Amino acid sequence: MTTSSPVRPVRLWEDGFALDPYGYYAALRAQGPVGWAELAPGVPAYVVTERRAALELLRDTVTFSHDPRPWESTVAEDSPVLGMMRWRPNSLFADGAAHVRYRASLIDAFDRIEPHDLRTRVHRAVHVLVSRIGPRGQADLVGEFARPLMALVFNSLFGLPDSQSERLDRALGMMMEGGAQAAEGEAEFGGYVLELIAAKAGLRGDDLPSWLLDHPAGLSPEEVAWQVFLTLGAGHEPTANLVSNALSRILGTSVYYSTLTSGARPVMDAVVEVLHHETPLANYGIHYARSPVTFHGAWIRPAIPVVVSYGALAHFAEQEVVSGRHPQDASHLSWSAGPHSCPVKRHTLLIATEAIERLTLWLPDLEPVVPRAELTWRPGPFHRSLTSLPVRFSPRSPDQPGDPS
Repeated sequence: MTTSSPVRPVRLWEDGFALDPYGYYAALRAQGPVGWAELAPGVPAYVVTERRAALELLRDTVTFSHDPRPWESTVAEDSPVLGMMRWRPNSLFADGAAHVRYRASLIDAFDRIEPHDLRTRVHRAVHVLVSRIGPRGQADLVGEFARPLMALVFNSLFGLPDSQSERLDRALGMMMEGGAQAAEGEAEFGGYVLELIAAKAGLRGDDLPSWLLDHPAGLSPEEVAWQVFLTLGAGHEPTANLVSNALSRILGTSVYYSTLTSGARPVMDAVVEVLHHETPLANYGIHYARSPVTFHGAWIRPAIPVVVSYGALAHFAEQEVVSGRHPQDASHLSWSAGPHSCPVKRHTLLIATEAIERLTLWLPDLEPVVPRAELTWRPGPFHRSLTSLPVRFSPRSPDQPGDPS
């Protein structure tokens, strides 16, 4: 893509993108390592679809910034993508010393969560959900397992009761999908976080917000609120999608599922496959050029987002393997790279693998109702997220777990 040959933007907001993102990725790649797209009607963006360019972008703190405020001033206040891209004083939208300060506080807080404690919280959440769906013999593993599971786990980590889980799940879902409901979701989620921090500022607990409030970095209650806003959003949605996408792969392949339940193939295999080939956060890693610059053949203007398409990177790497070519580096970039890479990979993998293992322990004969090729996906430019994953199984209550052997 060059300034001398303008192209029609690839519309990542269309319904067709959720149905078949790979055709859209091919259209972007046809423009070169950096394509021209729209994240919403009238909201253009550069989209990076080539691995070398993505790594260069993610590691370059001199040419590019994470601060979206120059872009924000050009976007209508009712734009459906503002909820995911609006500037907030947290580690995602900060550069330099501010980024280091925010990121260190988050890492220190999460480091206080012992693996056995997190595992116990996941097991308890699975028990709560299987108590609801187990006796019925049928369920939607997206709406009745993966998404509410994340709300239960994160509510627990942030010191809120189970009764608040549905509110969290609903608000984040609306914000992530974009469209007309995005602003409502952002407002509801913001209110949820502000109420949480106000409660913890008055009375500490053994939870992440309290640890952040007391961290030596000296974050103000407002700054803590925005770290929590980021962490809940970044933790709930992608991890729920990781679990449901992995379950769809496992259940959609009978050999895979039989080896999983026999213990011959670990759940981690399916989780890693999703991270490689069907990454839950398909397009993000947003940067902004500090000044006009030529980047991998594209003329990048300031105040226009430069987005990393993790979904496109994974798709084209998979194509190379299928065609017999071997990419020089086959590792995935689902955790991003550079100074803004995911700081809680270990926690995310533990939650996802434990959730799937525990579910298949309780319900060892899960059977998909819809073939994997016929499953549908939620709209939105940022994620790869199933709308539902209907299954059937032998009715069972949690006090009668199945025998995985």
